[in-house]
Amino acid sequence: MSQSISLYKQLANHKLFNKTINFNLKRIKLVLKKLGHPERKLNNVINFLGSSGKFTTLYSIKCFIEANKQTTTTYISPSLKDIKERFWMGDRYLTHQEIKQSITLIAKLKVPLTIFEVLTVVYIINASKQKTEYHLVEAGALFAKDSTNVFDFPLAQVIVNINKQHLNFLKKKTLDEVVYQKVGFLSNFTKIYVGKQRPRVLKKIKKNLKNNKSIITYPNSWKLTKKNKHYFYEDKKNKIKLITKNIHSKGLLENLCHAIKISLDLKIDKKVIEKTIPSISFEGRFQYLKTGKIKNKLYKKEQIMLDGAHAEADAKNLANYLRNIKLPKYAVWAMMKNKDPNLFIKQFKGIFKKIITVPIENEKNCTSAKDLKVIAKKNRFNVDKAKNFDEAIEKITSKNRKLIICLGSLYNLGNILNKN
Repeated sequence: MSQSISLYKQLANHKLFNKTINFNLKRIKLVLKKLGHPERKLNNVINFLGSSGKFTTLYSIKCFIEANKQTTTTYISPSLKDIKERFWMGDRYLTHQEIKQSITLIAKLKVPLTIFEVLTVVYIINASKQKTEYHLVEAGALFAKDSTNVFDFPLAQVIVNINKQHLNFLKKKTLDEVVYQKVGFLSNFTKIYVGKQRPRVLKKIKKNLKNNKSIITYPNSWKLTKKNKHYFYEDKKNKIKLITKNIHSKGLLENLCHAIKISLDLKIDKKVIEKTIPSISFEGRFQYLKTGKIKNKLYKKEQIMLDGAHAEADAKNLANYLRNIKLPKYAVWAMMKNKDPNLFIKQFKGIFKKIITVPIENEKNCTSAKDLKVIAKKNRFNVDKAKNFDEAIEKITSKNRKLIICLGSLYNLGNILNKN
């Protein structure tokens, strides 16, 4: 854990590397050229892009591929507990030492990069050395000039749910521009898979892909159905029962179904998929803490759940799930400055008995607990603030039955998971 923090600090304090977001492919392409184009050694690259659901879709496909006795590398963002989580190399994560050595190698090239670009190059350098069947790559905020958009002939490009996240990175702060930046620059020589979208978003996606020559699979090729409290994946040829105790919301189940569709197209047997589904769980996404230090401090009748929801669409998905939970519900809320806390918290009206706002430890760019409290109060929530997570739990915990939900930031959830 301390080594992970040390590596992040090394990146943040490096004179050559910049913590701010700056979309431009020239810098990373120059670095890759100087390194002898390691990105060209990655076969069967699958890009994941969009606003909500990149990780859960990617991780589901990873599970299906590996259950099929094949191997993957994965690049995800952000990591939750440790920087190592960003870099899966077939059968293990990169070590801290390997990450440090890669950063040193990149620094020697003396090309100014953003931190996300550095991390992308760390992945590419190390993934290029692996003999794995697939390389699964999660995009950053957008895609047009995102540092993960450097593969000329990806096997597939997966578009998850697109919504109004990342407006702060755009000059034109419109949904049209978000869609354009995410899907207007996809390869013409790949297979494109579009996940479930709101009708008006899907219309915009189709408009952007009108002249794209790739094979495009739209979300009407499969569906999530429910019968007698059980959910199913269905397409023209297959019906798969979604037996799971870990995946709780409609949004996450749709991401799972999207992954099933892609995995079936990768020739993964239906029986392998069926056997794998019960074992899939997503850390920090509708995750109930069942063991650990934090869980042990709570009373027996108290449950605690973590969800990294931080955008309006994520909040709606979480709120819909929570409305069906009969327990009294309390929230511990933290958020980064580049999000829209007012729009986010509005989605939970009538759900929480009380909200405790907290800052995010080791994060300068988080919204203060004081500011979040003001926003929650304006939206007529019963709200208090705390100096940290431990104090927040002290203000909530009691012998009474309840569900405590920690929400608003994956970065905060990483801290909580490390405490646990």
